Amino acid sequence: MPVLFDQLKQIKAFIFDVDGVLTDGRILVNEAGEQLRQFNIKDGYALQLAVKRGFPVIAISGGRSLGIKHRLQGLGITDIYLGLESKTEAFEEVQSKYGLKKEEILYMGDDMPDRAVMLLAGLPVCPADAVEEIKAISTYISPKNGGAGCVRDVIEKVLKIQKKWEEVNPSAHDGSLS
Repeated sequence: MPVLFDQLKQIKAFIFDVDGVLTDGRILVNEAGEQLRQFNIKDGYALQLAVKRGFPVIAISGGRSLGIKHRLQGLGITDIYLGLESKTEAFEEVQSKYGLKKEEILYMGDDMPDRAVMLLAGLPVCPADAVEEIKAISTYISPKNGGAGCVRDVIEKVLKIQKKWEEVNPSAHDGSLS
């Protein structure tokens, strides 16, 4: 834990894959062909709190759903990269935009499209139900599955270690009605 503790203290930005991390990876397709995803409200609380605390929070996904964009924007996330073939370019753009060292970036992914970008991040992490190849390169494996609190788990760890978790007046509003 001491090495992980030191790494968590250095984190200045969070980057998350969407399907399988912010969601459980299942997609519901309605009669109109729209793809619907389910997000975890506890993850949403942690995401908006990280934004309020000044952390860049970035979503990188191969998916293109506008629902993803609306949900994340409602949480205050402005760096949303959708429909990507390769996630490394977006990672490098974010790193340059915010002047970040790789050690200052936590990336959470769950499947093979995340592998290359996870190797660039200072702190590669994954949910409990990530594929074995991703678990093998992760510094930390959350005990929570994708879409079931893994995002909250890592954000909470970073913010608590950096003494930025406690809210004076916590809000129940998570942007879902905006």
